[in-house]
Amino acid sequence: MGSLARMLEIEEYAKEFDWSKRLNIVKGVAYALSYMHHDCSPPIIHRDIKTNNILLDSQCEAHVSDFGTAKILDLNSSNWTSLAGTYGYIAPELAYTMKVTEKCDVYSFGVLSLEVIMGKYPGDFISSVKSSDPSVEMGIQLKDVLDQRLPFPKPHVKAELIRVVEIATECLNDIPESRPTMHMISKVLAAAQAPNCSLQLEPSFE
Repeated sequence: MGSLARMLEIEEYAKEFDWSKRLNIVKGVAYALSYMHHDCSPPIIHRDIKTNNILLDSQCEAHVSDFGTAKILDLNSSNWTSLAGTYGYIAPELAYTMKVTEKCDVYSFGVLSLEVIMGKYPGDFISSVKSSDPSVEMGIQLKDVLDQRLPFPKPHVKAELIRVVEIATECLNDIPESRPTMHMISKVLAAAQAPNCSLQLEPSFE
């Protein structure tokens, strides 16, 4: 089927790319990154997670591609002299340090997840949630975030979408240590019902 970016960009495809398929893509990418970070020894950091690097098969399952910038994490030293990744998806700490950790992928995953839900690059949303004015963040509603090319989701799907937006927002934390791990994210997204967990944005998007 091509890349996730292509599915979101072309309106004809995007309209057929319903909420269930989009949620499945987000869960698939989360699972893949969780495996790379927590089940590979040593861990693998992709460093360029974006919609162009997520390929979809005929069943609309996600496959992480382009490992040209990937690095095997040396637990004794996670510093490299070259910056990798794509502007807009790169974790902010890489602007002033070359320290690469799994949390760099977590930040990129947050951007990607929002892009899947919104149907476009979430630049304005990211600026809003990073605003120092709490009234800006509180004014954001789910209807303002969702891709307008799709019908408003039914209640059970809406709950999952809210969960994704909340988790994605946590991934965008400027402090790497405050971002959730991909293992935690994958576990929460795979749950049949939204669990009580620390990945809760207050106030929730409704």
